[in-house]
Amino acid sequence: MIAAPEPRPPLTPEDYLTWEAQQLEKHEYINGQTYAMSGGSVNHSHIAIRLTALLDSHLLDSHPNGNRCIPGNSDLKIKIPGTHNYTYPDGSVTCDDRDKTTPNHFTYPCLIIEVLSKSTEAYDRGGKFRLYQQNPALIDYLLVSSTRIEMDLYHREASGKWTIINYQADDIVDLASIGLQFPIAQIYRNLTLTPDSP
Repeated sequence: MIAAPEPRPPLTPEDYLTWEAQQLEKHEYINGQTYAMSGGSVNHSHIAIRLTALLDSHLLDSHPNGNRCIPGNSDLKIKIPGTHNYTYPDGSVTCDDRDKTTPNHFTYPCLIIEVLSKSTEAYDRGGKFRLYQQNPALIDYLLVSSTRIEMDLYHREASGKWTIINYQADDIVDLASIGLQFPIAQIYRNLTLTPDSP
């Protein structure tokens, strides 16, 4: 999703939650400031839908008698632990029982997915990732290109160190956080990709 800052006075976290529930659009909330989430490209939408459908199917197959892990799409907020900040990633999964008591957001997802756009890529890789790193439960942060067959996986090792794995055409993406492996081509099939100019 594409976030645009809105010129309005800072809101308290409580005021944000009340105000945002009455809005037609979604708004991220960072340090008192709201950011309207505008639409993405057709490819952005196709990629996000395919990824969330894949997550849902995998989790149902993994836990057919009671799904312990719960997927979320771009309509579900993520609360940053230890803060009052809220974001809307394109996809997420939580396996933490504490998130079953909060019907409108996750706080402890083990997986977060952002489909990149030209206007938000630097933020998704930088400031937003630093926010997400505050979550002790986060294991995988997947950044997905919408202009070429490429994904970057930020994976937290058991030691706490983050490693980056770059996936391209013909690769198998490995999301250890939920035990899912899939061919990257599965997400990009039949899409017409237009790479950004350098």
